[in-house]
Amino acid sequence: MSSPDAPMALPESLLRLLKQTAYCHISTLMPDGSPHISLTWVDTDGQHILINTVEGYQKLRNVQRDPRVALNIAYPSNPAFAIGLRGRVIEITTEGAVEQIQQFAQKYLGRAYPASGLQRQRVSLKIAVEHINKMPDRANAPR
Repeated sequence: MSSPDAPMALPESLLRLLKQTAYCHISTLMPDGSPHISLTWVDTDGQHILINTVEGYQKLRNVQRDPRVALNIAYPSNPAFAIGLRGRVIEITTEGAVEQIQQFAQKYLGRAYPASGLQRQRVSLKIAVEHINKMPDRANAPR
């Protein structure tokens, strides 16, 4: 397991996947310990998983209280294949979050993020990966 100061090195196959239009399910913990899951866009800075959300959303409230998360990132070419991992949110910031969602929109939509989605405060989450718990078999994994 890695510490937040020294995140686990992300394997090349995961870095390639994160640069695609891969969808990510993020699981956070509710106050009573039950799971909360939501679908989100995802990217990387090469060392961390990056997610963008909105002030007031349940997943943000959850990680502000408990930073532990689990992620499942599906291959766009075959969503039956996915990489699962666990980690911790090590940074929550509004700085650069609007620019980040615009980058995500270019990647996922091929255009600017809709202005209506910018009316609420955008928030960026940086996740340090602590454990990769599922990697597709190399021979069968999509590229």
